Amino acid sequence: MSSAEVVLGFLEEAEPWRLRSSQFPSKIGGKPAWLSQKGLPSLSELACEICQLPMIFLLQVYAPISGQDKSFHRTLFLFCCKTPECYSHNDSRCMRVFRSQLPRRNEFYPYEPPPEDEPLSSPEEDHTVLPVSGVKLCCVCGCPGNKACSRCHTVTYCGKHHQTLHWKHSHKKECSNQDATVVTSSPLLFPESELVTEPEPEEEDEEGKHGKDPEAEEEESSVQKSLDCHSLADTLSETDLEEMAMHDTEDNKVFQLFKKKVAPEPHQVIRYSRGGSPLWVSSQHIPSDQDIPACTCGAKRVFEFQVMPQLLNCLSVDSTGASIDWGTLAVYTCSASCNHDSQYCPEFIWKQDFSSDQHSQIRDT
Repeated sequence: MSSAEVVLGFLEEAEPWRLRSSQFPSKIGGKPAWLSQKGLPSLSELACEICQLPMIFLLQVYAPISGQDKSFHRTLFLFCCKTPECYSHNDSRCMRVFRSQLPRRNEFYPYEPPPEDEPLSSPEEDHTVLPVSGVKLCCVCGCPGNKACSRCHTVTYCGKHHQTLHWKHSHKKECSNQDATVVTSSPLLFPESELVTEPEPEEEDEEGKHGKDPEAEEEESSVQKSLDCHSLADTLSETDLEEMAMHDTEDNKVFQLFKKKVAPEPHQVIRYSRGGSPLWVSSQHIPSDQDIPACTCGAKRVFEFQVMPQLLNCLSVDSTGASIDWGTLAVYTCSASCNHDSQYCPEFIWKQDFSSDQHSQIRDT
């Protein structure tokens, strides 16, 4: 297990101006606060690999790398499909993650940090066009889109799907009126909140004062050994009945460790630990090194952060049938944090789900 520091992310209400691109926010929901105004992901990159419909912005994490000027500003953006049927068990094709980074001196933002207080002059941020680059954005989702309404020519969309949704929701009444240029929040988007972070508190256990409880230490060691040897276990024969009989026990151990780690801060929605290790919810579907592809630059990808299942409670996605769901989402990024000529660089995401019994336990906490 890596000794990298773990930082936890929590949701908090914030004034709208704090969630603008110029404030370098970490946030959940709403429209993306793009970092670089150039080289945004293409429409094909932002389409769900399963249903081909445009994905919706889920969250972004501002994660600069200290001592590295090329990534003085650095943000990771996560998008997901809004179609519940695309959320097959342990299938991450309905999600995408991108990395954007800038040096401290760049063409979009001042050299000095943004002010802590709200600017005296605080105009509403235009969600239809990026001010420096002039890139047009979809008024529904905030992603690149230059398909204009054929009647009023004042609002733009990423494609026919969002144009149709907007027309039915409100634009049919607004079109050709002055109000047509007003961008309102879309019901398609997730509720918007700021992501605030704090270091994970050190574990406090009574036995720790007198040395770690041997039984707990043995159990944790056995769980970690199971995770470390996962790739080896994959190569074992399916006819090994003894290992199959032990499977449920190992799976339960991993899940109990997950619950134990989360229990002190049950409202955490993000765990950030660049170069560390994810906190898995199950002993199944854990990636081996070979499952994590190298960056396009050739550098190895490392774990950076994971999205916790607790976030689902805040997204209003529950339904009686198929639903947007996950056990945990682990994001892996280029270890060199390479540059791609200011393009948004695709990174790697691994979706791990848990059983229905585990799901009900963790969502009820």
